[in-house]
Amino acid sequence: MVVAESADQIVKRRRFPRLNLPLLTGGVLFAVIILLLLGLPIVVPLDPEALDYAMILTGPSAAHWLGTDALGRDLLARIVFGGHNSLAIGALVMLVTAVVGTVIGLIAGTIHRLDGLLMRSMDVLMAFPALLLALAILAAFGNTALNVVLALSLVYIPRTARIVRGEALVLRKQTYVEAAEAIGVSRPRVLLVHILPGILPALMVQETFLFAYAILGEAGLSFVGLGLQPPEPSWGNILGEARSSFQHASWLIFYPGLALGLTVLSLNLLGDGLGQAIDPKRRQR
Repeated sequence: MVVAESADQIVKRRRFPRLNLPLLTGGVLFAVIILLLLGLPIVVPLDPEALDYAMILTGPSAAHWLGTDALGRDLLARIVFGGHNSLAIGALVMLVTAVVGTVIGLIAGTIHRLDGLLMRSMDVLMAFPALLLALAILAAFGNTALNVVLALSLVYIPRTARIVRGEALVLRKQTYVEAAEAIGVSRPRVLLVHILPGILPALMVQETFLFAYAILGEAGLSFVGLGLQPPEPSWGNILGEARSSFQHASWLIFYPGLALGLTVLSLNLLGDGLGQAIDPKRRQR
């Protein structure tokens, strides 16, 4: 009787898989954020640099839905266009990290004589706190948007490289990879056709989390004045500019912080949900 009930439960679970709540919640929340950032400038005329000296440090109103800052600029406009910049930088960091980290990880995981050199180089980079290393790079080379992307990419590449290397070390021992090598398939083809597809699921999960890390990293750099420079808005420098007046203008901290927090939360939920969807052991829990 117990065996029959267990079998029934297995059949039901296969017919009706558990709802992946983190993936659904994170995906919907991130989609809503993207729609708001892209759609609001179309529906509502927003100018992040327009000055309204008669409305300096005024709270939310019909004229300025989320209030204004110390220069009379509309906070909603600055959050929306700052979100464009923050997400663009985060996406570029994620792309650079995925490409470079995957190449390094594949080489290290499949070419033994280069493994030690590449991984020790990654260990050196990981020995420094991520934001501290990024700050040092920007202080040395200047705080342009391109340098922000390059600095954050450099500090996050080792995380991707180590994960890809670990997956490559496992996959290279699989029978189908050994069979391909045995019949004389070239190394680049083995990497691209037989190993890389097996790495992609873990890579997708990792890069989703790195997207969130990159957005937070850019916000931290801009907050201390080494990221995007005003008047170009980003969520980090909006929060940085509010330091002098947030005690009597709490909206300057609350709304940009809420936008940043919800975006990072959505990406973390999305990454966790992808991990559950890809990993059969986690999916059965």
